Amino acid sequence: MNRASRLNAILELLGEQGEVGVDELVERFGASAATTRRDLDSLAERRLLTRTHGGAVAQSVAYELPIRYKSHLRTDEKERIAAAASALVTPGSVVGLSGGTTTTAIAAALAARDDLGDHGLTVVTNAVNIGAQLAMRPEIKVVVTGGVIRSRSYELVGPFVEQLLEGLWLDISFIGINGLSPDGVATTHDEAEADVNRIMAERSRRAAIVADSSKIGVQTFAAVGDAELFATIITDAGVPESARADLEALGYEVRIAD
Repeated sequence: MNRASRLNAILELLGEQGEVGVDELVERFGASAATTRRDLDSLAERRLLTRTHGGAVAQSVAYELPIRYKSHLRTDEKERIAAAASALVTPGSVVGLSGGTTTTAIAAALAARDDLGDHGLTVVTNAVNIGAQLAMRPEIKVVVTGGVIRSRSYELVGPFVEQLLEGLWLDISFIGINGLSPDGVATTHDEAEADVNRIMAERSRRAAIVADSSKIGVQTFAAVGDAELFATIITDAGVPESARADLEALGYEVRIAD
């Protein structure tokens, strides 16, 4: 495992457990103790964790990795989810994309399509990275909301975003989340992002949650909505069958991307 992959894996493990030890990391990733300590020191210098004697802890309870690190996690699953989401989009549609690594993968899938023709697409997003990614495709009209940018996720939040979205109608929106609680509530780490995600879903004729299976059964800080807001969940084959059955009982259509 190269250093970049190892740093990403350390951050992912820290996000799951809240704390990690040097001995645990040595056993898991195979690097020496000295190399592991240097890895932790490097991440601490970037304020991505807090060093402790013998390891490290997350800096907050609602731990959230910056998007530049999360983009390297579960890439295969996200690409399959993106392909399944893109298949739901017809040329000429108005598509909403919230911020996040899975929706960024969806943007890439939409940009790669060769069937848009004269109809094109309109994409409305509050994520500046997605706006920049799609701006190079003349067939895609890109509407980027105003607002205040969150450096961890590249998402624009606040009243300017909400005012613009309340004046639009979307055919379909894909909403990235940080967790889907056991009782079926989509959640994020940040309440401002949750507000924007909720409004984008409300302004859509069809709203879909896009989340890899590691987020199923996880509850984070701020609620976005449940099956009354979202018709569909698009996830990967890692979701347990029991969890899928529970979500369908709550009213979700669960699509497994393969």
